[in-house]
Amino acid sequence: MKKANKALAALLALTMVTGSLAGCGSSNGSGKTETAPATEGTTETADADASASGADTLVASSTHFEGKFSPFFAASAEDQHIVDMTQIGLLGSDRQGAIVEKGIEGETRSYNGTDYTYYTASDLKMTQNDDGSVYYDVTIRDDLTFSDGTPITIDDVIFSMYVYCDPTYDGSATLYSQPILGLEEYREGMATLASLIAAAGEDNTDFSLWTEDQQTAFWAAVNDGGTAFAQEIVDYMAENGATDVTSAAAGWGFELADGATAKDFFMAIGNQYEWNFSSMEAETAGSALSDLIPEDVYNYSTVGVKTGDSADHIEGIQKTGDYSMRVVTTEVSANMIYQLSFAIAPLSYYGDASLYDYDNNKFGFEKGDLSKVRSVTTAPMGAGPYTFKEFSNGIVYLDSNPSYFQGEPKIKHLNFLETQEDDKVVGVESGTIDIADPSYSTEVRNQITEYNGGSEEFDGDVITLRLYDFLGYGYVAMSADNVKVGSDPASEQSKNLRKAIATILAVYRDEGIDSYYGDSASVINYPISNTSWAAPQVTDDGYQIAYSTDVDGNPIYTDGMSTEEKYEAAAQAALGFFEAAGYTVENGKLTAAPEGAKLGYQVNIGAGGSGDHPSFLLLKNAADAFAKIGFTLTVNDIAVASELYQTYQSGVAEMWVAAWGATPDPDMYQLYHSKGATNYYKINDSELDEMIVAARQSVDQTYRKSLYKAAMDIIMDWGVEVPVYQRSECYIFSSERINISTLTPDMTPYWSWRSEVEKLELN
Repeated sequence: MKKANKALAALLALTMVTGSLAGCGSSNGSGKTETAPATEGTTETADADASASGADTLVASSTHFEGKFSPFFAASAEDQHIVDMTQIGLLGSDRQGAIVEKGIEGETRSYNGTDYTYYTASDLKMTQNDDGSVYYDVTIRDDLTFSDGTPITIDDVIFSMYVYCDPTYDGSATLYSQPILGLEEYREGMATLASLIAAAGEDNTDFSLWTEDQQTAFWAAVNDGGTAFAQEIVDYMAENGATDVTSAAAGWGFELADGATAKDFFMAIGNQYEWNFSSMEAETAGSALSDLIPEDVYNYSTVGVKTGDSADHIEGIQKTGDYSMRVVTTEVSANMIYQLSFAIAPLSYYGDASLYDYDNNKFGFEKGDLSKVRSVTTAPMGAGPYTFKEFSNGIVYLDSNPSYFQGEPKIKHLNFLETQEDDKVVGVESGTIDIADPSYSTEVRNQITEYNGGSEEFDGDVITLRLYDFLGYGYVAMSADNVKVGSDPASEQSKNLRKAIATILAVYRDEGIDSYYGDSASVINYPISNTSWAAPQVTDDGYQIAYSTDVDGNPIYTDGMSTEEKYEAAAQAALGFFEAAGYTVENGKLTAAPEGAKLGYQVNIGAGGSGDHPSFLLLKNAADAFAKIGFTLTVNDIAVASELYQTYQSGVAEMWVAAWGATPDPDMYQLYHSKGATNYYKINDSELDEMIVAARQSVDQTYRKSLYKAAMDIIMDWGVEVPVYQRSECYIFSSERINISTLTPDMTPYWSWRSEVEKLELN
């Protein structure tokens, strides 16, 4: 189930779903997203052949596979891992998710003080033109082959792009949304059968594009299975406080009129996803939509129907040689470069070579008919380090690829084994698994320590542990509209009020996070995940601890201060900010608030009603500190997830605790631009808006990083967000089975053991 999930989006800061930049780039985006608790998967029992006993077999744990191992249609992270092992991307990324532009000869970049050289399948040159258009010139290596021995040429790349841009494509990649020259003209004049019947309505009598039987079957499916699909959501939301369909839909993120029915709800879901049933599965509260409506109707969303004229090719996809091409966009798109990291799929396997003739606008399949591509979804073939053998009894079996361009893997066989969460650490200790990714916690750390004979070393005799930063971060937020002086949220007095509050919150972060997470999380100082290439580094000029200067810009803390001395210094600095905000301060206490402000504010936190949250202790400690200076911070622990979500989505909350999940591109528009869809902070700053837009309009990463740093300084000056923690995730390895010296160093969300799997050796 994915979205007891969406309603639980309010539990943003409790746990966060793992995000990743897939090695072949099938799922990319920009900015940050709200994150919700992960739902643990179940498994099938593996047979003995999957155990980590073979001298030439590596066994890695995984959660449940959907079996969509196609580079075009893989949706889950687990399926994408199989894609990563069997395919190569047109472009690749480094340890911070930044795209490597000179991959053929190798590009050296520094991370954590160490230089690493990255090799990929291609070189990329971006040219930003005076008219606003951008050229993406791509050259691939001329010595690449697929695992079946077929040489890779630029025709395979072009074929792949046309699949992603087809009007009936319904996978998770969104290349079709990019401003590629001529793309709209190519996609127009065709729509899916499902979208057309839905738009025509249940009483339609024009059957020129479909039959009456097809229409009858469609609406029967909507009225039966579709309505049941929506009703499951309504029932779930009713358990969380919803009183009718309208309120249930609102909590789920859909706006419906009063008196709406479950069918109305399903229609709204369909319209949002343009009647792509596969995409609509994301809204499930239990059942799969594919189990509720007939298969033939479900497939209506992949049947293309010609409705008018359209271009026979995409003007901006231009072949320039056997191993080169140019992609032209009409304007800068921040994440276009990530969209180009898709897998190079073999035309000869996923398409029909007889239907490919670039000069005559034929691209390996009939437009609107991806049936051949879909037919091999469960059996991938590509040029990755491993080849797919079979998926059986919860195990994916892979064999090494002798023709892999970075060298055949030293371990001949790689099995991915469906494993329950509770069995991951035990599995590595017992020898049935070589590599696992348990959800990291103090309990897991203690379990590993016990198995290692009490040793707390990360490289134990039985289990080796590697931590890496999660792709996201936790924070405390304030609404500028609700925490202000007078009527102007942007005034210096309003900013000083929020910075007074932020200063005390910030000083209690270390104790709170250490108490909850121990070594599995760290305090962060900027409103961005440490995993991002745009994140300020400690060694960067101008790097500062969050809210560590007083109202005059002087450092609050000095070297050698004790913890208690820091707390006292923060309180005094906060009083300075309060006084500058117009508060009356007498004998070290606040005695009166200026007009429009108060002597206390409420912060909402989703700690289950029991205080179980990483930021709960810091709020309680901060509340005690505020009380000593005459200010009240009321900590409101909300037990029902949807209620927390609604408080800040609706703009009612003064302060709240949540978390953001990050994506490879650090675009800030939706969060911090004055017109951003999720600008819950209500920050409205013209200079910040200009920086965010300017960063969107450039393909120069160094320039963009400098803009984002300046933008983050403005955000911190507004005092609307206190960055709190970056938690860790982990991989564990069998020290007895794996040659630990061959593990890839400095793992990140973008660079795991799979990134250099060909170098791994067994003992």
